[in-house]
Amino acid sequence: MSTDDIEKSINTIKSTLRATGEREVSSTLVGNLVMDALKELDKVAYIRFASVYHSFEDIRDFGEEIARLEK
Repeated sequence: MSTDDIEKSINTIKSTLRATGEREVSSTLVGNLVMDALKELDKVAYIRFASVYHSFEDIRDFGEEIARLEK
């Protein structure tokens, strides 16, 4: 993962948010866009973010998310 990759992801997220045409967007939309970007950039960072974002309660939740990521 390079700085350029991160910048591209940030720009994609910003463009997507602007394209909604809304002055305000939901935190859910922002969170989902960040998760999508992290999934492509860094799978470990994705799992870490997802664990907080989705409030994983136990190790099973981690396992299920990792299994979805591997598909």
